[in-house]
Amino acid sequence: MPGDRIKGAFAGLAVGDAAGWPAARHRAALHAPWSRRLHRELDAFAEEHRVTTLPVPFALNQPVAPLRVGPSDDAEWLAWTALTIDRPRAEAFRDLIDPAPGTSGARAVGDPAPAPHGARTVGDRAPGSSGERAVGGPVRARISVATALDNLAKGVEPPASGHDNPHFFDDAAAVRAVAFGALGRDPTRDAEVTNACDGVLGARAMAAAVAEAVASGSAVNAVEAALAVLPDGTAIGHNARLAVKVARAAGDPFAAVPALDGALLDHVYSYGVGAAQTVPVALALAEVSGGDLDRAVPAAACLAALADSAPALTGALTGACGGLGAIPEGWIAPVRTLAGCCLPDLAGLDLIELANDVTEGIA
Repeated sequence: MPGDRIKGAFAGLAVGDAAGWPAARHRAALHAPWSRRLHRELDAFAEEHRVTTLPVPFALNQPVAPLRVGPSDDAEWLAWTALTIDRPRAEAFRDLIDPAPGTSGARAVGDPAPAPHGARTVGDRAPGSSGERAVGGPVRARISVATALDNLAKGVEPPASGHDNPHFFDDAAAVRAVAFGALGRDPTRDAEVTNACDGVLGARAMAAAVAEAVASGSAVNAVEAALAVLPDGTAIGHNARLAVKVARAAGDPFAAVPALDGALLDHVYSYGVGAAQTVPVALALAEVSGGDLDRAVPAAACLAALADSAPALTGALTGACGGLGAIPEGWIAPVRTLAGCCLPDLAGLDLIELANDVTEGIA
């Protein structure tokens, strides 16, 4: 059963990732830059002429596949973490740094160090995946990750690489922590590469919750495990307890949406991936839904300001509670193949096959 729940955590994160509206924006990065420029021009036109027909990502004469429902950044970073989890974390991140112009010594993303025990690495082609995999290319990442890569390139090592970072508080590490939690490992060393304070606490909370969900299948126990590692005197600790309280009072994931918005979001800044907001929402919706992905993920996607990652984190927790068999069948095919919109070497990788590899030998 734990093996099935690990697969559920991976697939559930991908479902939530795909369900949030930002996924189409991320996947649109696979199109030529001019299409996104036209999108911005249409947005400016709507603003100037006071029209309410808002632009959405479009393909025009390009392939439409990137704009179909599918996973984007969060699922790719989960896969990358699972593929590199046995490596020293700063070393793994260092391989993502673009080599300086005119140099040839740095490893590209698709040319990692040999993995132990023959494990699949970032550059390998996933069995059963369709199409040719992209090789190399610059990565797209959150500000915390991009800054950490800059820090590492300058010789700034963890934990300073995550602390001396304008977005130390975001949830990039919390997304990666799903892989650590699924395997019962501590995400701290990984989190400290890119984050600090609430960003690291969010990773620890997600890892603790996913680990407990994999072990017991109980959303209540998972939330208790997360709260146990979140100090009361921190923003994320306060928000997590408040989110759980208001969701319990609402009694239903969808009914909790306005209450969570009012309790956690001030809408003053454009910080839609703050761990102190997204992780508490995931915990609250996982518990109030009883670990039911079908009810929790759509509610998380309704919180538009947090839709870049809250649905993915919610999907990971509820997927771990219910296992792969609880994922709606109609979602499995659309979310299993990664697009490579953020980590080009992962284009075509089958996330379910990767989860199978991760759970090999686990009942």
